[in-house]
Amino acid sequence: MVPVLLGWYLYSLTGSKLVLGFVGLCEVIPAILLALPAGAKVDVSDKRYLILRSIFFFILLALVLALVSSEIFDFGVEVRTILIFTLVGLTGVIRAYISPSFSAFLAQLVSKEQLVHGASVNSMTWLLGAIVGPTLAGFLIGFIPVYLGFILIVVLLICSFFIFSFILPKPVLRENIKVKTWTSVKEGLEFVWNQKALFGAMGLDMFAVLFGGAVALLPVFAKDILEAGPQTFGLLLSATYFGNFLAILFLTKYPLNGKQGYRLIYSVAGFGVCMIVFALSKSFILSFMALFVSGLFDGVSVIIRGTIFQLLVPDHLRGRVSSVSSIFINSSNELGQFESGVAAAALGTVPSVVFGGCMTLLFSGIAWFKIPTLKKLEY
Repeated sequence: MVPVLLGWYLYSLTGSKLVLGFVGLCEVIPAILLALPAGAKVDVSDKRYLILRSIFFFILLALVLALVSSEIFDFGVEVRTILIFTLVGLTGVIRAYISPSFSAFLAQLVSKEQLVHGASVNSMTWLLGAIVGPTLAGFLIGFIPVYLGFILIVVLLICSFFIFSFILPKPVLRENIKVKTWTSVKEGLEFVWNQKALFGAMGLDMFAVLFGGAVALLPVFAKDILEAGPQTFGLLLSATYFGNFLAILFLTKYPLNGKQGYRLIYSVAGFGVCMIVFALSKSFILSFMALFVSGLFDGVSVIIRGTIFQLLVPDHLRGRVSSVSSIFINSSNELGQFESGVAAAALGTVPSVVFGGCMTLLFSGIAWFKIPTLKKLEY
């Protein structure tokens, strides 16, 4: 819900595409700077405690966002924008810890035989929220002030904290507890570098999302190009996640058998084609379908990457490797938002997304010819 509320609010407040790009940059800088030391911390800490503490801080930030977006304080446009940038930056700090904590904690909740299936179910659960959240937020913007949307988010986060607290604490792996942070971080980096299939999958996804994503510009497409309201924006944002969900649901029941590396590269290339179609569309239905199909392709990529991670990474390295993955994959979303905002300001909205789709196709071709380990990957 937060990207819809913030994106629509900021674009209505400032009318600037560049501001939308800077939202991603504000989140990604602390997330990248803290990712590796956070991963080392996660591996030697109580992951349940880290997750609960992170949710608590998210609750506080959502409360402050509600205050900033309300009319209680007479802030000017510049002050409101700077405050929002600061709060978004703080969410990047929290995300640096909660993301690897979740990835590593999952392995402590299910047996190794159930791990791949558990990861798929976990992804589908997250995607349900990613589908319902934007749609609900877009609907609410048309009827209530934005700050009330953030109040609803606070209520949902409190429910999340309460439910998660019922999970019992799990044992902490302590073999690396006396190792210096940098030594521990280096071990995680070396593992990823030596696993060429894992490294290639992370790198390919990073460049695809960095250049091919158009999430930051969806308020512009909804408002200026499709000439629609916040409800359309919410539906467009949920379209990709809906495709993700269906793809992961299907592949959980009917797993990919062989040639997963080929299919990963094909999926990323298909994602790039969908972004080009979306950029050129003037119809809401075609735009929605382009994003939906891009989600199908991305869902295949998510399943393959997630399976590689669960199968190749040993338990004592999961936090650190997940942090490296967050730099490649998760942070590329926010860097992609910044790239989209800058490119849109320089080239125009439609040309910038077409350019991103073409770059995704280019990197898919490079992976096909230059990373044979990834192309030949099978499990």
